[in-house]
Amino acid sequence: MSDVMDPLTRPGVPGGEAVDEAPGAVAAPRRGGRWWRRLRVTAWCTAVLLVVAVCAAGLGGTRMVRASFPQVSGELRVPGLHGEVTVRRDGSGVPQIYADDPHDLFLAQGFVHAQDRFWEMDVRRHITSGSLAELFGESQVETDSLIRTMGWRRVAEQEVALLDPASRAHLDAYAAGVNAYLADHAGADLSVEYPLLALGGLAYTPAPWTPADSVSWLKAMAWNLNATLSDQVRHALLAATLTDRQVDALFPEYDFSRWQPIVAPGDSQGTVPAAAGPPAQGPRPQLGAAGGPLAGADDALAGVDRVLGPRGSGIGSNSWVVAGSRTTTGKPLLANDPHLSPSMPGVWYQVGLHCTTAGASCPYDVSGFGFAGMPGVIVGHNADIGWGVTNLAPADTDLFVEKISGSTYAYRGEERPLETRQEVLKVAGGPSRTITVRSTVHGPVISDAFPKVKTLAAEGRIPGVTREAAGTAGAGEYAVAMRWSALDPGRTMDAVFALDAAKDWNDFRAAAALFSSPAQNLVYADRQGHIGYQAPGRIPVRAKGDGRWPVPGWSGEYDWQGFVPFEELPRSYDPASGYIVTANNAAAGPGYPHNLTRNWGDGYRSSRIAELIEQGGKLDAAAMQRIQADDRNANAATLTPYLLAVTPGEGARPAQDLLRGWDFGQGRDSAPAAYFNAVWSNLLKLTFHDELEGNRAQLHVDGGGLWYEIVRKLAAAPEDPWWANSKDPRGLRTRDDVLRAAMDDAAKELSGRLGADPKSWRWGALHTLTLRNDTLGTGGPAPVQWLLNHAPIEVGGGSATVDATGWDASQGYEVNWVPSMRMVVDFADFDASRWINLTGASGHAFNDHYDDQTELWRRGETLPWPSTRSAVTTATKDRLTLRPERAGADR
Repeated sequence: MSDVMDPLTRPGVPGGEAVDEAPGAVAAPRRGGRWWRRLRVTAWCTAVLLVVAVCAAGLGGTRMVRASFPQVSGELRVPGLHGEVTVRRDGSGVPQIYADDPHDLFLAQGFVHAQDRFWEMDVRRHITSGSLAELFGESQVETDSLIRTMGWRRVAEQEVALLDPASRAHLDAYAAGVNAYLADHAGADLSVEYPLLALGGLAYTPAPWTPADSVSWLKAMAWNLNATLSDQVRHALLAATLTDRQVDALFPEYDFSRWQPIVAPGDSQGTVPAAAGPPAQGPRPQLGAAGGPLAGADDALAGVDRVLGPRGSGIGSNSWVVAGSRTTTGKPLLANDPHLSPSMPGVWYQVGLHCTTAGASCPYDVSGFGFAGMPGVIVGHNADIGWGVTNLAPADTDLFVEKISGSTYAYRGEERPLETRQEVLKVAGGPSRTITVRSTVHGPVISDAFPKVKTLAAEGRIPGVTREAAGTAGAGEYAVAMRWSALDPGRTMDAVFALDAAKDWNDFRAAAALFSSPAQNLVYADRQGHIGYQAPGRIPVRAKGDGRWPVPGWSGEYDWQGFVPFEELPRSYDPASGYIVTANNAAAGPGYPHNLTRNWGDGYRSSRIAELIEQGGKLDAAAMQRIQADDRNANAATLTPYLLAVTPGEGARPAQDLLRGWDFGQGRDSAPAAYFNAVWSNLLKLTFHDELEGNRAQLHVDGGGLWYEIVRKLAAAPEDPWWANSKDPRGLRTRDDVLRAAMDDAAKELSGRLGADPKSWRWGALHTLTLRNDTLGTGGPAPVQWLLNHAPIEVGGGSATVDATGWDASQGYEVNWVPSMRMVVDFADFDASRWINLTGASGHAFNDHYDDQTELWRRGETLPWPSTRSAVTTATKDRLTLRPERAGADR
């Protein structure tokens, strides 16, 4: 989450007024005159500030903050346990849990998650159930409307019923553990955010935890990693005002001549029929009157992004595995660092889950990273194998533009009745809202979630609708339905438990076959010395189209015909190269016969990782960590020769000199990195903002890897029309005009911000990371933000570098996504493995483990990762014994 209204200042709370409403939020109803409202707001805010300030300084504040700190040593009675469970925590508060059977293991995991992170868990289930307004008021009604329209929670409930009985039992046990903790903890004893909610006037008691609460978080992660939706809308809306050539320039194809796919030519790409390549791209879509609903759909998608953080092609991850032939020990090494939006606490939770005696009846001996609120380990290793993940980003979504007439819609020459259901949204501080969700054969009508869609002017294009035909149609006759594989109930939770217990490559692939959404690249290694890769997930087979454009729903021509069979998805096992790199690069080469997607990420990170592996000689775990910390900017290597070939204004020449001899590294103390990135930001503004400003597509000029490639190609064409900027008074017409102007503007900008001497400029002074509590820490009284958030820290790295601390060039230099954790698994000795989280194990402000890993993370350092019983025992700082509740004992 990134933009949830603080309830202390949200609309709808008595005396409250919005401080920073999300775009499109519905205004709070007015009550009384303006002078009275201002007086009431001032009094309320003053009272809150005084209360928080006094409490924070006194015993009451200390009690409120520390009340939720969990008991981590000694003994506790926990109802539902069969036997004794041991929870060992190391010096970082990371728990390793030991139990005699799976029921007790996962019950204890639920209990421990609730001890450390229940507020985070509670907010997550409010996101996925579309009930944020219940906590945060009017500002979240539109977000809730879209999530309810998509039906994440409804799908999760269906998935629970599909799961293997053992998986359902694990989920039930986990829920029982969470609820055992809730039974004895409430308000400040549960988390400091609850009394802060009460200060805002909200009387709220968390509901019991359920298995669907756990499973539904998979939908949020799938959404966060989905780039197809926005790309489809923007393709169509850009084509309304730009030429085909301009649109093509903004969506460059993956360059297989420069960037290797994950599965290299000659490696196994799945058991597939011979084919020359994926189906040919269809004809360019023709635009028509569906643009209003498409633009509204884009607004709807952005609404959820404000809650869950950045989404799309800019979000990436690194994972690679090297065979023993390339290591100092003769055994594999595996590295992983998923890139996600930053938060406080971080999205991951470190844990070890160990059966006291691992065997058929209790097969778990696994440790790694998971999610608070979900049982099991998502990424890590067990006693036999290890695995890592990056986003496959397949074209698993289509937006179908529907012709709707009253209560029916057109489909294959007939009118079909719309399916409808009612959803009631509870709103804190205000009346509940009832929405009607409409669905077609293709899925929910997501354009209904935003009423302003109906008033948008007709613009944009879709296949099969010409401007002439659209001229006779009313804008209200079109709506947008979404077909997304994540809304088909699947068994991904089964896959999690199967991965945790897998013993070899065959077990690993059997588990991967259960993985439906989000579709991930899975890298693999085992203690026998094998390495591998498997692409899982439900990827549609389309009758027509390639997933890049919205398509007409009424003809049926673009309907899905099923999914690519698992055996035909890309895979690799013990490749001759001795390594496999996945960094959101193409999964398979151009000869692969299925259309996985045409919008692969760039290959800058993957090619750099491969280069460092090949140049690194025999690698060890420390070498893998050095690769993770690599901050070379490939974009700078491309553009700097052009920048040095022109002469900027006199005031920018000392700054230009910083680029001479620069190694393109982006350490936080680098002056050249500070100047180059400022030049890059200004270059993008001068080149693209004049053409794209005001376009309904709102193509995000964030400056990431996609834009590296766009500008690289334009740089070779100095007279390309994209370089011309008619709005700039300097009369910019060519590439070199823009380069000079960008250097001048950047030097002026940094002189104002960082001082007159370019040699004193520092990239870290611009490129800062602020870890915020995603709810109460994003707005409202400053003392609350101080309590919950981490102060800004300076970091190195940048977008599309291996050390991927991303930033949005259209917004500033601040970090908006990060390596959310880092791990290196050593298969010669699991106890020699290393890991680090972005923040810490605890979700409780001022707990010793709230942010104790952040500084190590910033420096690119890691912690020891004990996994064997002897190593865990040695590392233990706190030991907690959980015992079954005594029969007949009072609780």
